[in-house]
Amino acid sequence: MAAAISQPETVAMETAGVKSLTAQVPVQPPKASYNRLKPSELPPGLAAPSITPDQEAYTLGPGDRLKVEVFGVPEYTRDYTVLVNGTVNLYLVGNLSVQGLTLKQTEDAIAARYAKLVKRNLVDVSMLSFRPLNLAIAGEVSRPGTYSVTVPEGGKFPTITRLIQQAGGLTQSANPGLVQIRRPQQSGRDLIINVDLWELFKTGNIRQDIALRDGDMVFISPATNIDPAESAQLAASNFAADATQAVNVAIVGEVARPGAYVLSRNTTNASTGGTTPVAGTSGTGGSGSGLLTITQAIQQAGGITALADIRNVQVKRVTRSGPPQVIRLNLWDLVQAGDASQDLVLQQGDSIMIPTATALNPAEASLQGSASFSPSVIRVNVVGEVVTPGAVQVPPNSTLNQALLAAGGFNKRARKRSVELIRLNPNGTVTRQEIAIDFSKGIDERTNPLVRNNDIIVVKPTGLIKFTDTLDTILTPLGRLLPFTFLF
Repeated sequence: MAAAISQPETVAMETAGVKSLTAQVPVQPPKASYNRLKPSELPPGLAAPSITPDQEAYTLGPGDRLKVEVFGVPEYTRDYTVLVNGTVNLYLVGNLSVQGLTLKQTEDAIAARYAKLVKRNLVDVSMLSFRPLNLAIAGEVSRPGTYSVTVPEGGKFPTITRLIQQAGGLTQSANPGLVQIRRPQQSGRDLIINVDLWELFKTGNIRQDIALRDGDMVFISPATNIDPAESAQLAASNFAADATQAVNVAIVGEVARPGAYVLSRNTTNASTGGTTPVAGTSGTGGSGSGLLTITQAIQQAGGITALADIRNVQVKRVTRSGPPQVIRLNLWDLVQAGDASQDLVLQQGDSIMIPTATALNPAEASLQGSASFSPSVIRVNVVGEVVTPGAVQVPPNSTLNQALLAAGGFNKRARKRSVELIRLNPNGTVTRQEIAIDFSKGIDERTNPLVRNNDIIVVKPTGLIKFTDTLDTILTPLGRLLPFTFLF
């Protein structure tokens, strides 16, 4: 249960057929959350003085069914239902307003009415059944709105986690450490109860799972900072939204096919033509079984390009009650150190940006190209004087030399000193670059650059072969005419 006061709170607990009992329950303050909002940062209307009792006494309202017993006068014992106007029609003494009263207050009010008829009367009021609770929930839940929750027999009131589950669970934008219950009071300002669900989730402190009352309004605050590790923990809780449901996301930047995608557990992998492994079930993601993560989104978009800067990936996330969240991820830590927390669990409407790298050394390029979210192959067109000209498939982050060798290497007619690299740029322009060939060179932007998808490598013939081909082109038609010339 929630707590933010330094002294015990009196707790009145009623159960069906049992007289009200009063107990003293010590209340412990919740631990500070890393992204807890200050009162000044709360949405308008919620920055009221914070009081966090363990549990309030139940108050009566229309629809409640009561059993009233007047000891010593069994004929006065009756069952009553609280009417829509908040009254009960007592036997012999008429209507009595009980709306907003606790059971103890109701006992005193009824005893005062019967005092005119019975001296030294003792009245006991117990609950037969509770009215349905009308509750509201807003903020970072999947389905905010109002809910009518039935109180089962025995008077076990629904808790805040039950309401959150009924509302579809917390979104990945939520701050479980700052949940607020706003409880209307008969007089004065609404009571504000702070709840720390992180405390419940991490330590099992069930006191944080407060029982709700009719008219309670619950607000789930957005997080000010998103910790990818805690995001995975939240997704694993039973009060989180279903992170395996299909989500719509957008991905732009250094991926093979930027655009909008629908991710589901059986998403087709655009880079391989097969089915993307579900994140967390085959080593490609790490957040949990069946969760939809950022690496799956990148796979769906065809994988990263050779120029991707995976150290500075950004996810922009819209919240229901605050400014958009910007989450920065370092997928290099995922590839190099196995930091699975960087494989962020996605939610509906996320936008992913893969920036362009300013520099990438050969060792990093090789490791990045072997990542699960890189494409399995890229296509490069090698034309001209090679053994098998045409489109070749090479691993991502392959070099120009590797593409030439994939096409069988130079044939006897090839000019082996240099080749021409033709590239279609993202802005629609075309660049041509003459590159000197040296098969002993490693990755080098001038002599052995990394090739990109759909690059064209042109291998020209030697000067002598080109001259001979030109001469043949001229003489061949003339040779065809010569036999006819000798006939005349």
